[in-house]
Amino acid sequence: MLMLSMAVVLVGAFCLLDLLLTLGVVRRLREHGQHLERLLAAGPGFFVEHDTVPVGEVVGTFKTRTVDGGTVSRDRLSGETLVAFFSPGCETCLDKLPEFVRYAEGLADGPWRVLAVVTGQGEETSTFVSALSPVAPVVVDADEQLTKAFKAAVFPVFCVVDADGKVIASELNLARLPVAVGS
Repeated sequence: MLMLSMAVVLVGAFCLLDLLLTLGVVRRLREHGQHLERLLAAGPGFFVEHDTVPVGEVVGTFKTRTVDGGTVSRDRLSGETLVAFFSPGCETCLDKLPEFVRYAEGLADGPWRVLAVVTGQGEETSTFVSALSPVAPVVVDADEQLTKAFKAAVFPVFCVVDADGKVIASELNLARLPVAVGS
Protein backbone atom coordinates (compact mmCIF):
# COMPACT_ATOMS: atom_id res chain seq x y z
CA MET A 1 0.00 0.00 0.00
CA LEU A 2 2.87 2.38 0.75
CA MET A 3 4.32 1.78 -2.74
CA LEU A 4 0.96 2.51 -4.36
CA SER A 5 0.63 5.78 -2.41
CA MET A 6 4.16 6.82 -3.40
CA ALA A 7 3.44 5.99 -7.06
CA VAL A 8 0.25 8.11 -7.01
CA VAL A 9 2.14 11.05 -5.42
CA LEU A 10 4.92 10.71 -8.01
CA VAL A 11 2.46 10.60 -10.93
CA GLY A 12 0.64 13.63 -9.47
CA ALA A 13 3.92 15.56 -9.21
CA PHE A 14 4.75 14.75 -12.84
CA CYS A 15 1.27 15.84 -13.94
CA LEU A 16 1.64 19.13 -12.06
CA LEU A 17 5.05 19.74 -13.65
CA ASP A 18 3.60 18.95 -17.08
CA LEU A 19 0.74 21.40 -16.46
CA LEU A 20 3.14 24.19 -15.48
CA LEU A 21 5.29 23.60 -18.56
CA THR A 22 2.21 23.57 -20.80
CA LEU A 23 0.99 26.88 -19.35
CA GLY A 24 4.43 28.38 -20.01
CA VAL A 25 4.33 27.24 -23.64
CA VAL A 26 0.80 28.64 -24.10
CA ARG A 27 1.86 32.01 -22.66
CA ARG A 28 4.89 32.11 -24.99
CA LEU A 29 2.72 31.26 -27.99
CA ARG A 30 0.34 34.12 -27.14
CA GLU A 31 3.26 36.57 -26.98
CA HIS A 32 4.53 35.25 -30.30
CA GLY A 33 1.03 35.62 -31.79
CA GLN A 34 0.86 39.26 -30.69
CA HIS A 35 4.24 39.92 -32.26
CA LEU A 36 3.10 38.34 -35.53
CA GLU A 37 -0.10 40.39 -35.38
CA ARG A 38 1.95 43.60 -35.27
CA LEU A 39 4.02 42.48 -38.25
CA LEU A 40 0.96 41.45 -40.25
CA ALA A 41 -0.69 44.82 -39.61
CA ALA A 42 1.90 46.26 -41.99
CA GLY A 43 0.32 44.35 -44.88
CA PRO A 44 1.75 41.82 -47.31
CA GLY A 45 5.26 43.25 -47.22
CA PHE A 46 5.52 43.12 -43.44
CA PHE A 47 9.24 42.50 -43.34
CA VAL A 48 10.02 46.20 -43.50
CA GLU A 49 13.41 47.67 -42.74
CA HIS A 50 11.92 50.51 -40.67
CA ASP A 51 8.70 50.90 -38.72
CA THR A 52 8.56 54.62 -39.63
CA VAL A 53 10.70 57.25 -41.28
CA PRO A 54 14.27 56.34 -40.27
CA VAL A 55 15.92 58.31 -37.47
CA GLY A 56 17.67 61.36 -38.89
CA GLU A 57 15.34 61.77 -41.86
CA VAL A 58 12.52 64.29 -42.19
CA VAL A 59 8.88 63.19 -42.23
CA GLY A 60 6.75 64.01 -45.25
CA THR A 61 4.63 67.13 -45.37
CA PHE A 62 1.13 66.96 -43.95
CA LYS A 63 -1.69 69.27 -42.95
CA THR A 64 -4.76 67.92 -41.23
CA ARG A 65 -7.32 68.65 -38.55
CA THR A 66 -7.59 67.31 -35.03
CA VAL A 67 -10.88 65.98 -33.68
CA ASP A 68 -11.44 69.26 -31.80
CA GLY A 69 -10.98 71.33 -34.99
CA GLY A 70 -7.35 72.42 -34.58
CA THR A 71 -4.88 72.35 -37.46
CA VAL A 72 -1.75 70.21 -37.41
CA SER A 73 1.04 70.34 -39.96
CA ARG A 74 4.73 69.56 -40.09
CA ASP A 75 5.46 73.30 -40.09
CA ARG A 76 3.50 73.77 -36.85
CA LEU A 77 5.54 71.27 -34.82
CA SER A 78 7.36 73.15 -32.09
CA GLY A 79 10.32 71.66 -30.33
CA GLU A 80 10.45 67.93 -29.71
CA THR A 81 7.05 66.35 -30.28
CA LEU A 82 6.00 62.80 -29.50
CA VAL A 83 3.80 61.41 -32.28
CA ALA A 84 2.00 58.16 -31.47
CA PHE A 85 0.18 55.98 -33.99
CA PHE A 86 -2.65 53.65 -32.98
CA SER A 87 -4.98 51.42 -34.98
CA PRO A 88 -8.43 50.35 -33.71
CA GLY A 89 -8.07 46.78 -34.99
CA CYS A 90 -4.81 46.23 -33.10
CA GLU A 91 -4.90 44.42 -29.73
CA THR A 92 -1.39 45.60 -28.89
CA CYS A 93 -2.56 49.19 -29.43
CA LEU A 94 -5.34 48.66 -26.89
CA ASP A 95 -2.85 47.12 -24.45
CA LYS A 96 -0.41 50.05 -24.81
CA LEU A 97 -3.07 52.79 -24.68
CA PRO A 98 -3.11 53.18 -20.86
CA GLU A 99 0.71 53.25 -20.75
CA PHE A 100 0.78 55.99 -23.38
CA VAL A 101 -1.88 58.04 -21.57
CA ARG A 102 0.14 57.85 -18.31
CA TYR A 103 3.33 58.81 -20.19
CA ALA A 104 1.65 61.78 -21.90
CA GLU A 105 0.12 62.96 -18.60
CA GLY A 106 3.58 63.03 -17.05
CA LEU A 107 5.15 65.29 -19.69
CA ALA A 108 6.11 68.73 -18.43
CA ASP A 109 4.70 70.57 -21.46
CA GLY A 110 1.61 68.38 -21.57
CA PRO A 111 -0.40 68.14 -24.76
CA TRP A 112 1.66 70.80 -26.55
CA ARG A 113 4.42 68.23 -27.11
CA VAL A 114 2.26 65.25 -28.04
CA LEU A 115 0.22 64.28 -31.09
CA ALA A 116 -1.89 61.11 -31.15
CA VAL A 117 -2.87 59.62 -34.49
CA VAL A 118 -5.63 57.02 -34.80
CA THR A 119 -5.99 55.33 -38.18
CA GLY A 120 -9.43 54.40 -39.38
CA GLN A 121 -12.76 56.14 -39.31
CA GLY A 122 -16.13 56.23 -37.69
CA GLU A 123 -17.20 54.49 -34.51
CA GLU A 124 -14.19 52.14 -34.41
CA THR A 125 -11.92 55.02 -33.39
CA SER A 126 -14.08 56.28 -30.49
CA THR A 127 -12.34 54.25 -27.75
CA PHE A 128 -8.97 55.70 -28.70
CA VAL A 129 -10.23 59.25 -29.24
CA SER A 130 -11.94 59.40 -25.84
CA ALA A 131 -8.87 58.01 -24.03
CA LEU A 132 -6.35 60.20 -25.87
CA SER A 133 -8.21 63.54 -26.07
CA PRO A 134 -7.46 64.63 -22.47
CA VAL A 135 -3.69 64.19 -22.93
CA ALA A 136 -3.01 65.10 -26.56
CA PRO A 137 -4.43 66.60 -29.73
CA VAL A 138 -5.93 63.64 -31.63
CA VAL A 139 -6.06 63.17 -35.38
CA VAL A 140 -8.34 60.51 -36.83
CA ASP A 141 -6.28 59.65 -39.89
CA ALA A 142 -9.04 58.26 -42.12
CA ASP A 143 -7.20 59.18 -45.32
CA GLU A 144 -3.88 58.01 -43.80
CA GLN A 145 -2.16 61.30 -44.63
CA LEU A 146 -0.13 61.28 -41.40
CA THR A 147 0.46 57.54 -41.59
CA LYS A 148 1.98 58.00 -45.04
CA ALA A 149 3.97 61.11 -44.04
CA PHE A 150 5.56 59.15 -41.17
CA LYS A 151 5.67 55.89 -43.15
CA ALA A 152 4.11 54.13 -40.17
CA ALA A 153 4.21 50.45 -41.09
CA VAL A 154 3.16 48.81 -37.80
CA PHE A 155 1.04 49.85 -34.84
CA PRO A 156 1.48 51.11 -32.24
CA VAL A 157 4.60 53.08 -33.07
CA PHE A 158 5.99 56.11 -31.25
CA CYS A 159 8.18 58.78 -32.87
CA VAL A 160 9.89 61.86 -31.51
CA VAL A 161 10.42 64.61 -34.08
CA ASP A 162 12.11 67.99 -33.75
CA ALA A 163 10.75 71.37 -34.87
CA ASP A 164 12.03 70.76 -38.42
CA GLY A 165 10.19 67.43 -38.68
CA LYS A 166 13.36 65.35 -38.36
CA VAL A 167 12.87 62.02 -36.58
CA ILE A 168 14.97 61.91 -33.40
CA ALA A 169 13.71 58.54 -32.17
CA SER A 170 11.29 55.84 -33.26
CA GLU A 171 10.19 52.83 -31.21
CA LEU A 172 7.50 50.19 -31.03
CA ASN A 173 7.85 50.21 -27.25
CA LEU A 174 7.22 53.56 -25.54
CA ALA A 175 9.50 52.69 -22.62
CA ARG A 176 12.47 52.31 -24.97
CA LEU A 177 12.30 55.87 -26.33
CA PRO A 178 15.77 57.28 -25.59
CA VAL A 179 14.59 60.89 -25.67
CA ALA A 180 12.61 62.71 -23.02
CA VAL A 181 10.15 64.96 -24.85
CA GLY A 182 10.32 68.60 -23.89
CA SER A 183 13.58 68.36 -21.97
